[in-house]
Amino acid sequence: MTTVAPVPSSRDLPHPAREEIRLEGVLHALSDPVRLRIVRELAAEGIELSCSHFDLPVTKSTTTHHFRVLRENGVIRQAYEGTAKMNGLRRDDLDALFPGLLDRLLTAAARQAARHGEG
Repeated sequence: MTTVAPVPSSRDLPHPAREEIRLEGVLHALSDPVRLRIVRELAAEGIELSCSHFDLPVTKSTTTHHFRVLRENGVIRQAYEGTAKMNGLRRDDLDALFPGLLDRLLTAAARQAARHGEG
């Protein structure tokens, strides 16, 4: 019996493997307030969310850019479900590579948001 590998779809999105995720890429991805807001919301919800779920103060093309930066740096995983692009936090990968980093960044971001009345 021959096993056939699935043919990649044009809708498959490239993601770095766990061992390809680099600290400087993660920090770069999280250095933008809009991207940090996306990650905070994904972490708070604990489930995959569609791109349209997020109410961001930027254009659709800029929103797409922010999601791409997060995906390409290994912070989130994106997959199509029907017509929706779903986003999930790669917590397991980030925690395995950089133990405690994500939790500390999320705690610091929450404190900063509270200090500045950003919720």
